[in-house]
Amino acid sequence: MAQDTTTRSGGTLSSGTLTSVEQRGIEPVPHDERNGAPGALFWVWFAANISILGLPLGATLVAFQGLTIWQALVVAVIGAAGSFAVVGVISIAGRRGGAPGLTLSRAVFGVRGNIGPTAVSLLSRLGWETVNTTTAAFVLLSLFTILFGTDGDAKANPVLTIVAILVFVVATVLISGLGHAFIVAVQKWATWVFGALNVFVAVFLVLRVDWDVVGSQPAGPVAAMVIGIGTIAAGTGIGWATAGADIARYTRTSVKAGALISASAAGAGIPLVVLVGLGALVSAGDPTLAQAGDPVAAIRDLLPSWMAIPYLVAAFGGLLLSNHLSVYSASLTTLTLGVKVPRVWAVAVDVVVTTLGAMYFMLVADGFYAPFITFISVLAVPITAWLGVFIADMGKRRWYDPAALLDLRAGSRYWYRGGVAWGALAAWVVAIVVGFLFTSVQVGDADPVFVGALSDSWIGANGLGWVVTFVVAALVYLLTGGPRGQLHAPEERA
Repeated sequence: MAQDTTTRSGGTLSSGTLTSVEQRGIEPVPHDERNGAPGALFWVWFAANISILGLPLGATLVAFQGLTIWQALVVAVIGAAGSFAVVGVISIAGRRGGAPGLTLSRAVFGVRGNIGPTAVSLLSRLGWETVNTTTAAFVLLSLFTILFGTDGDAKANPVLTIVAILVFVVATVLISGLGHAFIVAVQKWATWVFGALNVFVAVFLVLRVDWDVVGSQPAGPVAAMVIGIGTIAAGTGIGWATAGADIARYTRTSVKAGALISASAAGAGIPLVVLVGLGALVSAGDPTLAQAGDPVAAIRDLLPSWMAIPYLVAAFGGLLLSNHLSVYSASLTTLTLGVKVPRVWAVAVDVVVTTLGAMYFMLVADGFYAPFITFISVLAVPITAWLGVFIADMGKRRWYDPAALLDLRAGSRYWYRGGVAWGALAAWVVAIVVGFLFTSVQVGDADPVFVGALSDSWIGANGLGWVVTFVVAALVYLLTGGPRGQLHAPEERA
């Protein structure tokens, strides 16, 4: 019997409460336990994106792409809110099937064919958690410098650096380990607290901006805006896309699709547009933010000490809100990959990996931000290819068999041929190959480590490789047969 195990407590599964651990792993949520509203998604995505990482993303639009602040704001709206609308689309699948996104993906790729997309998604989540952990540790080092006069250089003070990493990791585990109900509650009230602190700091930064310098900036080319949209999308919604169904699986089945999409787009879009725009505004007068190895310290140095403390507290809180949601999603992805442990233990496995990654970036590596941009650019290709296949499948599929999603035995509904839906897997692989043909991978100012054969074409030069990847994935999937298996619930077919 090669079926997924079900983690139980007292014979029943639950989403957990504010004081209890969620016992459900990747098992689909029964209809009578789905009572979530779109508003919950709004708060979850709003809180997850009150992150300091939006500031250096915005800084690159001005410093590297040569955009004005107004162009950067347009890019932020399209890239951030637009990409999170896609996350909302994936949430529809979560509402339909009541299971995490990569678990639902078994119906599309087959129980074995889904291993590839799931592994890429897990790598993406672990990468983002490493970025969050590294940045949060920089935040704490800066806070320690102000409060206690310690050396803020990570390499010069390795013991304190490790302590800073572990403080953030422990805080993450305490929240993400409890599960869905606790995360939803924390995200809502924490949005007000850390959101207010961010607004407080933002107003101060805006008031000290040299508006003459900002107003004298020449407009950048449209091509730079298109590239910027791709960069922002890859660094925001695309990175979260595979997690769209993970929270939405507890949503009422009666909730309209449009409500899920608008809640996701607005929830993430509002804070991201503000933070990306603020980063662009600050960088217009001082380009050092985009080039900083420690973006936290770069912004801290712009502030008086009395303002730097609330800024650092807000930065730490925002990163924590993003990270515990990412760890929660990563634990579900780990279980989908076939690791047979309770969800709480999957959380522990994930944070061990990201702790080691953060230690490497802070104590060994020479830089932080350039590898970060490279990381999101590379993983955006296979994730976008998965999106193309999955969304094309959603166009016809209205139902996911809850029992079959957990049944890994030969001959099960989603076994297909040898455990693989070959049309879907072929579409995913072909789209990845085509996507990388239009991609150039470069870390900072170093020589490119990979140059796609078509990266200097109009599409490649304008950063549209991700669009081609999505279209190719969807078209190849539909041309090779499209969705398979029973696509509608039994009662709908009757």
